[in-house]
Amino acid sequence: MPVIRTPDEKFHNLPDYPFNPRFADINGMRVHYVDEGAGEVVLCLHGEPSWSYLYRKMIPVMAKKCRVVAPDFIGFGKSDKFTRMEEYTYAMHRDTIIRLIEKLDIKGITIVVQDWGGLIGLRVVSVIPERFARLVIMNTGLPTGEGQMPEAFMQWRKFALQTPDLPIGAIIRGGTAINKNLPPEVIAAYDAPFPSPEYKAGAKAWPLMVPISQDDEAAPELKAAREFLKTWNKPALIMFSDGDPITRGGDKFFRALIPSAKDQPEIEIKRAGHFLQEDKGEEIAIHILDFIKRAPR
Repeated sequence: MPVIRTPDEKFHNLPDYPFNPRFADINGMRVHYVDEGAGEVVLCLHGEPSWSYLYRKMIPVMAKKCRVVAPDFIGFGKSDKFTRMEEYTYAMHRDTIIRLIEKLDIKGITIVVQDWGGLIGLRVVSVIPERFARLVIMNTGLPTGEGQMPEAFMQWRKFALQTPDLPIGAIIRGGTAINKNLPPEVIAAYDAPFPSPEYKAGAKAWPLMVPISQDDEAAPELKAAREFLKTWNKPALIMFSDGDPITRGGDKFFRALIPSAKDQPEIEIKRAGHFLQEDKGEEIAIHILDFIKRAPR
């Protein structure tokens, strides 16, 4: 079980990421998280192949009124990384977030999820629901291996499988609506955690872990999350972008699935791609603060 750690110097002088690093030991792995502000807890979970840098535009806005916690999943950001893809399992990611929540002893959480942050985070909510007060769901899904996956996802899965050295920063750029204007230093910041291919095993593993068969490891987990969300009666805000070919239509799925979602406005983030936090981070943060204000615990 070889474990490596991205050298600290790779993270020096990242643009717009002044946050003090914090670390928790979870099952022998060092897990990094940002922890800014005070008040009600907003837990932000990133997806593939990003890290907490994706939330840098949102954290300062929300931290003025809330405590914002944004971890890096194992294999990403400043967290430790396995070098073998087989070490990355759905259960490992799920249990890591549960243990982090318990270690920080945070409660009354507003969870913000996107991409794999949703596939993991919404299952975590179903396991320890007493810790959560609100859901904010963005550009994600709960595939259970039934039905056909979007062609855009299958092409992405094939690319991840066949590409020995994933171009992380270029992938982020391609998943934004402002890709032509994404500065080189920002692309470099997304690349920073992954200085060579051995650091990218987690990024290569995640696309292959999305269930395309009911026999896949994550399929029963995500099915359980779906069943739980049918009973969720605390506040839920669904915000998808208008320019994501992979998760397009997912907003309608979640609004139909979660009973309380109909109590909130239908918000579409305009002119934003898959990584809507990169495109419209400040706007999204304001929507979340408004949501917390109008839906008190």
